[in-house]
Formats: sequence, structure tokens, C-alpha cells
Amino acid sequence: MVRFLLNRNSEQGYSFPMLKKSAAILTLFFINASLNNVKGQGECIVRNTAFGIGEKITYKVAYNLNSLWLNAGEVSFTVNEGFYNNTPCYHMIGSGSTYRSYDWFYKVRDTYESYIDMQTLQPLRFIRNVYEGGYTVNQNVVFKHSENKAVSTHGSYTIPDCTQDVLSAIYYARNIDFAMYRKYDTIPITLFLDDEVYPVYIKYLGKETLSTRRGKYNCIKFAPLLIEGTIFKGGEKMTVWVTDDNNKIPVRVESPIIIGSIAAELYKYSGLRNPLTAKVD
Repeated sequence: MVRFLLNRNSEQGYSFPMLKKSAAILTLFFINASLNNVKGQGECIVRNTAFGIGEKITYKVAYNLNSLWLNAGEVSFTVNEGFYNNTPCYHMIGSGSTYRSYDWFYKVRDTYESYIDMQTLQPLRFIRNVYEGGYTVNQNVVFKHSENKAVSTHGSYTIPDCTQDVLSAIYYARNIDFAMYRKYDTIPITLFLDDEVYPVYIKYLGKETLSTRRGKYNCIKFAPLLIEGTIFKGGEKMTVWVTDDNNKIPVRVESPIIIGSIAAELYKYSGLRNPLTAKVD
């Protein structure tokens, strides 16, 4: 739910199912409906009603092979108060790790950080520190939206208006107004990932009541477009359920991979901005 799931490996960019850029995620996840294809810096402003400082959400991640589910690890997302250039901002942290009992198979220790403007919900700075099966990445990106530039560890790149990183996109998109869409409508979003710009989208699939190990939720269901890699299959293969209330927190994410499938399910939460009215049992 942190590239809630556009993973890369050491040779091509894509790696193990640990929801590192998952969320996006849970890309992981989403985007604000009012910003569809808008142009101009001033039109990227989003009114946040979905989350606040102090929110923390944790997910259990499981791997399925031949109908056998293995508990692989956990992913957590935290909203903190931060400062960028002496200005208050949101400081989001997404971290994922395999359980130590699973490390022998594929050890993951990932941390993603995004400093986000409180008014526009656009990323100001993105930090990625990844360890996956011996493969490591340390990356730092500064966004200069007024110049349509992203300056990373490897150089300066041109980006379109309203570009998000993989972690900021999760929070930016939780303010989507799905009432504006009909079933199977697509909602575009632009991501800056590994020094490249990706125009992707999510497809709205309607509403559904979802039963989980920790309760039943009224949910909004959609499928994000995945970038094909060595683990994930490209296209609309991933399915995401988010709460059908003002929080719009992801409840479950499912995706087939090259061998088997993975799922991330809501485990615990605290500090939500709004009542969790979507939980019905």
C-alpha cells in the first residue's frame, strides 16, 4: 500500500510483493476527482477531509501459493507533523518488513517518507530506503512544482502539473469523491517513480460489503493500473477495497503475481480523522 504495489527488482526495477510502493499502492491507491486532467499549479489544490496528524494504519501481508496462505509481513502508514523549509507540512512514513521467520526466504526492510504540502497535498520531498533480498536503494527526490521539476539523486527531470510520488498519492487520493463517477469510470493520476513519469489510472468498480478477519466493512472497490514487472502482472489485476466513509482507508488489497498472489488486509488503526462508520460488524 507503499508503491502499494509497483515493485521493482535489481535488474529491471521490480521486486517482491511487499507493498512498498503499493499503496500505492494502494497506488495503493487513488486521486482527487476534482483534479481530473487539470492544468495549472493553482488548480492542484485539494481540500483534505480524509486524514489528520496522528493517524496510523497497519496491514498484515500474506502470500498465497497453491491455495496455501503464508503470513509474510506487515506494512504501516503514519501521518506526522513535519517541516519543510521552515513551513509546517505533513510528514508521511510508510514502512514494510517481512517477519523474521520469513526472512530466510526473502528479507524486506523498506521505509518510504513523503513531506506533503498541507494546502495542495502535493509532495515536497520523497525519501526511499529499501532493502529487499540483498537489493538496496537509497533515493531522495525534491519536487519543484512551480518549475515542473523533480530533482532526484540521479538528476533533474521534467514533471507535469499535479504529479505525485507513490506515498503522497495514497493520501492525496483518499479525498476522491466517488459519487462523481459511474461504475467502470477511470480516474487518472500522474506518478514520479524511479526517475520516470507514469500516467496511470484507477477504475471504479462500484460498492461492496467486505468481510475480513477483523470485521465487516461497507467498501468502495476499484482496480489500479499496474506497471508490468518481474513480479506483478501489468494491467488492472489488482483489486482495492477502501472504507465507504469520509476516511477512505484501504481495507484490503489483492493482486496476482507471476507465481501465486498476495493480499494485504487491515489489521489495526488509530488516530482516524473521522468516525469509521463503514464498519458494520
